[in-house]
Amino acid sequence: MNKYEVNIYEQISKNIKKYRNQMGITQADLAEKVGVSHEFIRRIESPKGKKSFSIDTIWKISLALNIEIGQLFEIDIDEFMK
Repeated sequence: MNKYEVNIYEQISKNIKKYRNQMGITQADLAEKVGVSHEFIRRIESPKGKKSFSIDTIWKISLALNIEIGQLFEIDIDEFMK
């Protein structure tokens, strides 16, 4: 992957963690709201964890975080251009 390519799974995972922290809830709280295991959320957010999740899961996470689904796809341009 060159420096101009984005791993969308990693970007979504960073955004989930960012918005979860902004909301002030734990991984366990988010897991309960979404209907998945705490371990599943932990793996999603882990920088080294294997990322595999469905659009349905992303939709449920966005609802639980009370954000638009598109916010989970946002790219931090400053970080991207490093």
